[in-house]
Amino acid sequence: MFDRGGLDRLGRHVRAAGLGRRAVVVSDATVAALYAPRALASLARAGVTADLIAFPPGERSKTLATAGRLFQQFAALALDRETAVIALGGGVVGDLGGFAAATYLRGLPLVHVPTTTLSQADAAIGGKTAVDLAAGKNLVGAFHAPRLVLADPETLGTLPRRGFRSGLAEVAKVAFALEPALLRLLESESDAILARDPAALDRALALAARAKARVVSADERESGRRMILNYGHTVGHALEALGAYRRWTHGEAVAHGIRAAARLATRTRAGTAAWEDRQRAALATLGFGEDFPRVSIAALWDFLARDKKARNRAPAFVLTARVGVARVRRSLSRDAVVRALTSLGAAP
Repeated sequence: MFDRGGLDRLGRHVRAAGLGRRAVVVSDATVAALYAPRALASLARAGVTADLIAFPPGERSKTLATAGRLFQQFAALALDRETAVIALGGGVVGDLGGFAAATYLRGLPLVHVPTTTLSQADAAIGGKTAVDLAAGKNLVGAFHAPRLVLADPETLGTLPRRGFRSGLAEVAKVAFALEPALLRLLESESDAILARDPAALDRALALAARAKARVVSADERESGRRMILNYGHTVGHALEALGAYRRWTHGEAVAHGIRAAARLATRTRAGTAAWEDRQRAALATLGFGEDFPRVSIAALWDFLARDKKARNRAPAFVLTARVGVARVRRSLSRDAVVRALTSLGAAP
């Protein structure tokens, strides 16, 4: 649910969701300093006893080692199966906290309180949890549906510009793959959204979240239509891993991945040049106008072949024919992918 100012009503929402009187708030150190006191105070007002566990911020914390430390802290706190894990933060916190909730004691109740553009529009919705390996992003994980998702858009006010903009790539992904009304909004209100105007921003986030929720509710385990939500993520995840999760943010990598998928669609006649141009223009209005990085395609392909969606080292690409019309392609040749990426500026 979206509730502007709702962080101060977290305890009330937790109780209304039928959860118990004990919780643990999992967050990163940056978000914890900003918002954990308010979350803990709200929980206390509702009669929920809660502890706080924080870890260093950033994708490089999303590892099995950090998950192991969370498990040890859960054990030290003697958590039981009625204890709710409240993931307070962005995508990394949601993925890591959700993974810990999914696996400790074979499953604890999970609450997402997303505090970034990316997590409010996308990452907190759908029940995916994961950690990264050196071999690739999100290779170890589980599906674990949250009992409650509480998004308070007011928390986006403290995001740095780069972090705020990064999440808009996921909003654009949903627009291109699923939601024509959202694409029209991005095209007409990009300045207001980038300025964090409450009316425009809240509408964009809500449209993205609802569109994703419709798909997820019909395909919780990603065995069918939900795969289209990976639009831009095949190349995007490979870029993130190639850059050691430091060079590009997730949203920046996904924006490049969308441009790669759009070029692939044009080159394979799954889409049109006009549709590719429209996507590129929409991304540019949101601040993603950078050239495709001149990375080694050979190095990138190694990560593409190990992507969790790959079969027999053949990557799966989501391609869109027009707004709201997407399909998964597993039959694209390596040569076709190399030609498309080379045409964007990658190194052959």
